Amino acid sequence: MRGVNRVMLIGNLGKDPDVQVLEGNIAVAKFPLATTETFKDRSGKLVSQTEWHTVVLWRGLAELAQKYLHKASLVYIEGRLRTRSWEDKDGHRKFATEVVGDNLIMLDKRMDGNSGAAPEGEHGPEMPLGDPSESLPF
Repeated sequence: MRGVNRVMLIGNLGKDPDVQVLEGNIAVAKFPLATTETFKDRSGKLVSQTEWHTVVLWRGLAELAQKYLHKASLVYIEGRLRTRSWEDKDGHRKFATEVVGDNLIMLDKRMDGNSGAAPEGEHGPEMPLGDPSESLPF
């Protein structure tokens, strides 16, 4: 039996996407995404718990993120988890787990002509993303 590696998140960007263009004119975007859930504790008090995720988008999705997304944008991201490792300058092994997105839907409503969000009542473009073999430069 095959495994399943699928992630679906709805959250807000923690900062503007960091976009770099690699050799071969391949764009890659990286940004933090906050997902918050609210629940009542035993005493009935509302508690909010926020998780931060690092999202990586490649090619067309990276270009879309650069053009339309900004800090606090509300988005739906679908993709897979990827953990990568490297050695820091002191020789210590470091790990990072990221969400490699292959579907993006912008959920912000358009406020004015310059907001960059999807038109009111519509979701943003959905674009499939190829499976990149390149490793991240950052």
